[in-house]
Amino acid sequence: MGIKILQQSKSQKQKAEAYVFFAKAADMGNLKAMEKMADALLFGNFGMQNITAAIQLYESLAKEGSYKAQNALGFLSSYGIGMEYNQAKALIYYTFGSAGGSMMSQMILGYRYLSGINVLQNCEVALNHYKKVADYIADKLEKSEGIPVEKVRLTERPENLSSNSEILDWDIYQYYKFLAERGDVQIQVSLGQLHLIGRKGLDQDYYKALYYFLKAAKAGSANAMAFIGKMYLEGNAAAPQNNATALKYFSMAASKGNAIGLHGLGLLYFYGKGVPVNYAEALKYFQKAAEKGWPNAQFQLGFMYYSGSGVWKDYKLAFKYFYLASQSGQPLAIYYLAEMYATGTGVLRSCRTAVEKRLKFLKKRRCIQWHFSYGIELPFKDIHLARRLYDMAAQTSPDAHVPVFFALVKLETVHLLQDILFFNFTMRWKWMKLDNTLVPYWDLFVIGLIVAVLIFLVRNRYG
Repeated sequence: MGIKILQQSKSQKQKAEAYVFFAKAADMGNLKAMEKMADALLFGNFGMQNITAAIQLYESLAKEGSYKAQNALGFLSSYGIGMEYNQAKALIYYTFGSAGGSMMSQMILGYRYLSGINVLQNCEVALNHYKKVADYIADKLEKSEGIPVEKVRLTERPENLSSNSEILDWDIYQYYKFLAERGDVQIQVSLGQLHLIGRKGLDQDYYKALYYFLKAAKAGSANAMAFIGKMYLEGNAAAPQNNATALKYFSMAASKGNAIGLHGLGLLYFYGKGVPVNYAEALKYFQKAAEKGWPNAQFQLGFMYYSGSGVWKDYKLAFKYFYLASQSGQPLAIYYLAEMYATGTGVLRSCRTAVEKRLKFLKKRRCIQWHFSYGIELPFKDIHLARRLYDMAAQTSPDAHVPVFFALVKLETVHLLQDILFFNFTMRWKWMKLDNTLVPYWDLFVIGLIVAVLIFLVRNRYG
């Protein structure tokens, strides 16, 4: 009940009510509720900060096998927050957390062994820790009945819709809706894609996506036909899973030479969706789509040669197609390249290259983000959590005051700009991800701010 309320909460009052349920459940011995309460005590959610009590609760949870508690104790020990600064003990906690399934512990251990932080540098051990996280994410990507999840790209490129801006201006959106209703096929396809995946501040809306795709398909757009086929293949509220309908629209798109449609037909024949399994037909369609540069088809060819599905195993060809697909950012292609470098399959074995590929894959999927300059970030962005961690680090170590000051200035600058640029109408616009723009240049922003403050102070003193 508490988790459900917390997920749906839009106000501090509602979140506080959720923690009332967590407290009751924790008293009854519910481990997940106890983990939530320990986090609340550690970070001071709703004014209940008590680090000593949090540590006691984490230690109790650790004895029960909670990997989240092991990870938390590892972090606290490594920084000496509320308990003795002890890197050896932190390593033990992280190791137990990793064994229990904590991706954060696995990532931290991978980084420590790769860089030789408080342990002997060991690329092989680092590679193994990163593999556990990469395998988990790759499995999630492939869990949909074995069909790889496709990354939807904007195939049409009207101005503003394909720009790098994170949020589409409301007036521009209304203008494009007007153009779409007037019959602009290119705009219809792009709006369909934006609603299909929820981009540019638009919520994911399958009904609107299908609406625009159908209008464009009626006007003869091959891309729209292919995306309708994709929607029916995967299934959703607006387009219930239907292999026959998927086959119909993929065939329509493929007849026009569309790469997405060709790839869709390849998937149907490869997995036997609505048609008998036929690897020869699958290979033919994947090759046609790959020749047109479609990265998901290039990946599928690589996978067929890697696994020997319908063809003789050929690791050289597998590497070739995985590499081609990876150049367009296809995540599973990057994952398999890492596997090939890690095992020396079809390529000269390289632990360092395998680690680089695995980290690239994890970064691509945004499944784990961990770095000192970001504080500690979970799969979701929590500015307040990062701020609290910085504060605790500064209070614990005098040497941390200067770097923490600069990090906090950067953090507050990003937070302020996010507040200014947050645009909400009928709950359809989302936070603008400013980090992509500011993170590489945060030090320049801070330096500029300090210089401006110094000039102001000097002018006041001598003016």
